[in-house]
Amino acid sequence: QVQLVESGGGLVQPGGSLRLSCAASRIVFSVLAMSWYRQAPGKQRELVATITSGGRTTYSDSVKGRCTISRDNAKNTVYLQLNNLQPEDTAVYYCNAVRTSLSWWGQGTQVTVSS
Repeated sequence: QVQLVESGGGLVQPGGSLRLSCAASRIVFSVLAMSWYRQAPGKQRELVATITSGGRTTYSDSVKGRCTISRDNAKNTVYLQLNNLQPEDTAVYYCNAVRTSLSWWGQGTQVTVSS
């Protein structure tokens, strides 16, 4: 079975930056489409960014211009660079992997933006 482990979350002041990482194991990473989702308390889980196996990226309107998703297939890792963070970005950030109709989730990493 696929295992996804997120890291890099933490407490940051408004305007700060974080880089989240998601390491995959037990799978050929290069064939996967990778995404980052987030879920704030009392809200639905929402898509933040996606990078396909071919390297094409997409972003939600809420983070466009402040976010970069990238992948390193040699390290089986996908990254999410978050800049100019605001309190509205506070959420648990989840890593997601997709191959055709199959999908896997990590356990999440907490991002808290507060002064």
